Amino acid sequence: MKRTALLSLVFFAVAIYSVAPFFWFVLTSLKTPAELTAIPPTLLPSAHLGFYRAALLERGLLGAMANSAAVAGAATAITVAIGALAAYAVARTPMRAARFYRVLLLAVAMFPQIAVAGPLWSILDALGWLNTYRGLVATYTGLGLPLAVWILATFFGELPVEIEEAAMVDGCTRLQALGKVVLPLAAPGLATAALLVFMLFWNEFFFALIVMTDPALQTLPVAIALFPGEYTMPWGEIAAASTVATLPLIALTLAFQRGIIRGLSAGAVKG
Repeated sequence: MKRTALLSLVFFAVAIYSVAPFFWFVLTSLKTPAELTAIPPTLLPSAHLGFYRAALLERGLLGAMANSAAVAGAATAITVAIGALAAYAVARTPMRAARFYRVLLLAVAMFPQIAVAGPLWSILDALGWLNTYRGLVATYTGLGLPLAVWILATFFGELPVEIEEAAMVDGCTRLQALGKVVLPLAAPGLATAALLVFMLFWNEFFFALIVMTDPALQTLPVAIALFPGEYTMPWGEIAAASTVATLPLIALTLAFQRGIIRGLSAGAVKG
């Protein structure tokens, strides 16, 4: 009983520690300029929406959100489509070779972004893809494929091979068995992989900064990071923009939390 109470207390403390910065930013976004600089700090804001108005209308946050949605959406669709084919091959590979592929995927996923920044920029520059959606979508597809393949290979591996064999006995090719039998059964895994890679792309900053230097094409993380001026730090606008950028992810996480937990748990068990 004491151990359960202690674990509950620890989990509650971790939850408070994790949520507190975002909660404070939400309160900050609802303050007036006077409340923002008040000493001692004002704990309860007056629900002032001026910072939201400034972030959305004056700082071009809506355009950045549209850029993020377009890039993250397209990259997610391509990543999941390619990742499903690769994950199916990994899942149906003999055990020892499959384990090697998964370790290789993990190693690729751990590669620091700064190590590939120079070659990536040179390739995109040679192709004329800098400051284009396709340049950032191609970059994000490479970034998200290891995660998508890892998650989907686990889901495909849980499906009995006999189901595919029965479909092929009935006349399906391997590709038809994948499309008509395996993918519908692995729909929760596809949704989980899509959601996790979308969140990865939505929050990605480093590659977006070096690929998209045109202010009209910048994504949310880069646009918010460039809010500060040379002599000013607009905390109110930054807090409002961060809140707006986070709300879609919170809504998606709450809507698909069971699928996310299942996907992460399956990866932990099978990995």
